Amino acid sequence: MNAANVTDATTETVETDAGPARITWHRAKKARLVLAVSHGAGGGIEARDLKALAAVLPAHGVTVARVEQPWRVAGKKLAPAPKTLDVGWRGIWPALAGPGLPVVSGGRSAGARVACRTATELGAHAVLALSFPLHPPGKPEKSRADELLSSGVPTLVVQGGNDPFGKPEEFPADSYELVEVPYGDHGFAVPKRAEISQDEAVALITDAVLEWTGSLG
Repeated sequence: MNAANVTDATTETVETDAGPARITWHRAKKARLVLAVSHGAGGGIEARDLKALAAVLPAHGVTVARVEQPWRVAGKKLAPAPKTLDVGWRGIWPALAGPGLPVVSGGRSAGARVACRTATELGAHAVLALSFPLHPPGKPEKSRADELLSSGVPTLVVQGGNDPFGKPEEFPADSYELVEVPYGDHGFAVPKRAEISQDEAVALITDAVLEWTGSLG
């Protein structure tokens, strides 16, 4: 990454109907897209994939906005119901669209579900679904494939090969793209015995997202 092409991160608090949310901006000098990514139900924007995207993509013309939902900003440990997450995302959207660039709506786990559910309504340019929770662990019959398939826009799924919330081979065939991170779990952690290192796994994620965002019209 050429650090000269990336400005320092800035934070912005946004009022929503679910409470104050927070955006950490990683701006590209000559941005052509905004990639907005939110966290899952059990973690924050410090997740390894979100941090890596913020470090790599701005040098390639993609401004990255890491979004903290109101429940995280409030210091709560448990995420609210999906409808409340959607309310928060809707409230954040005008700030994400503020730069006047196409916005790729994204997130990991629960954040990916929000992005899929609201993409068409909010006018998202595309959806990035990191570790999409296709089903609860051990309960493949409780599929959430309908959320993924209803995004209505170009969609990239990046999924760990050993994700208990849905392995790549469990996903239904459709028009979205899917990239597998071999050996990765729900947080894209790979075991030490794996044939790829943790750094290589993270690079696979950033390379895939970089190539995909470059292909978006």
